[in-house]
Amino acid sequence: KSKGNDTLFLQFKFVMFDKITFRRPEETNDSVKETSSSKVQIIVFEIEDREMIGGSAYGGQKAICCTSDLAKLGACAEGSVIYRPSQVNPGWPQLFVASFDGSDLIATLPSRTIPVKKTGMYNMYFIHCDPALAGLEIDGKTIWKNPTGYLPGRMAPLKNFFGLMSFAFVILGIYWFYQYMKFWREVLPLQNCITLVITLGMLEMALWYFEYAEFNETGVRAKAITFWAVTFGTIKRTVARLIILIVSMGYGVVRPTLGGLTSKVVMLGGTFFVATEILELVENLGTVNDLSGKARLFLVYPVAILDASFIVWIFISLAKTLSQLQARRLMAKLDIYRKFTIALAITVLVSIGWIGYEIYFKSTDVFNERWQYAWIIPAFWHALSFSLLCVISYLWAPSQSSMRFTNDASEKFDREDSLSLIRPRPIVSNNGWSVASSTDAKAKKNTDSVTSFDEDDEENKRE
Repeated sequence: KSKGNDTLFLQFKFVMFDKITFRRPEETNDSVKETSSSKVQIIVFEIEDREMIGGSAYGGQKAICCTSDLAKLGACAEGSVIYRPSQVNPGWPQLFVASFDGSDLIATLPSRTIPVKKTGMYNMYFIHCDPALAGLEIDGKTIWKNPTGYLPGRMAPLKNFFGLMSFAFVILGIYWFYQYMKFWREVLPLQNCITLVITLGMLEMALWYFEYAEFNETGVRAKAITFWAVTFGTIKRTVARLIILIVSMGYGVVRPTLGGLTSKVVMLGGTFFVATEILELVENLGTVNDLSGKARLFLVYPVAILDASFIVWIFISLAKTLSQLQARRLMAKLDIYRKFTIALAITVLVSIGWIGYEIYFKSTDVFNERWQYAWIIPAFWHALSFSLLCVISYLWAPSQSSMRFTNDASEKFDREDSLSLIRPRPIVSNNGWSVASSTDAKAKKNTDSVTSFDEDDEENKRE
């Protein structure tokens, strides 16, 4: 016994079979072809009726195909799919049959339309109970349509969500570009990077909205639009993470360059982009059940590890930057970095909490009965990243005081730190004077004066 299935989640108007054919292997035994009329059965049912599918003899293991033991009890016909009529949805489940006559290699399921009146999540299984049909090939398509279009029910709310997010990005963009044009002479390199992220966010949300609108209208995903929506989104996420990392390091605020860390930052960002792009393209351009659980984990793990690397590096860098700013009493920069740290910490904690909820949601909804709320899972991540972008845009918005956060003072900051590392401890002379050495010319002069004074004092004592 083997089984094929096509599980879709929709609020339906109808389900249509269109030119579905079944082809059995040519190496099937000729005597089997001539003496048996093998059949493929197609059963469509609402998830609430899943207990109506299958049966067992004497309380044993549940079977979908009628066995000889069940047939002897008169419960079903051997070789047929076992099901019982629904108590809450009259006329369901619905069963259709395509038969191979004699030696025919191909069986055809006549085109038909199934009207659906009850909202729910429906499954369609292609089942054969004849071992001789092992290796069966299926060709054709099924068409599923909601009252509002072709979008699956768990995806339909995302169309309106992406429309709302597009509007939110426009509002943020208007605020940001107004500040940018008003204080264009004060704009920092960091603010140019934020401008890029906002622009990419606008493009990503707009493309997702049009992709979902096209899918809803035609029933076919526009692969070109999907590709660019995924790509712009991946670029945005990569650039956003790199911005947060270099800001945490103090670039453009307390240090003029990243020094030897530049290559490592670029390498981490490039690796993250490639891994995320592959995962997103496979998930959005593939068909249902293209990836097994293990294959998907193979793509998910690298992205998760790289994300964790970003988080660890960011907070380590923030801790160093905050301690340096506090030591040098650069209070304006310290204040903005504290607010930035709090925003990041809240974002990470909320993300961890949501991951836990997502695991709970999926592990307790094995049969996807809560499909109406599935759209909230991906929507939350978009909303969270947008919220963090709003905070960053507020903290580093172009203004007349933007130059206070440049690295003009950082050159002195770095130089003083360097001097403090080589400045020796004070030396106490015999008469109680403190003598300190310095690379500064003025300090050297003062030291010479003190030293000569000590020498004169020693000569007076000798006399």
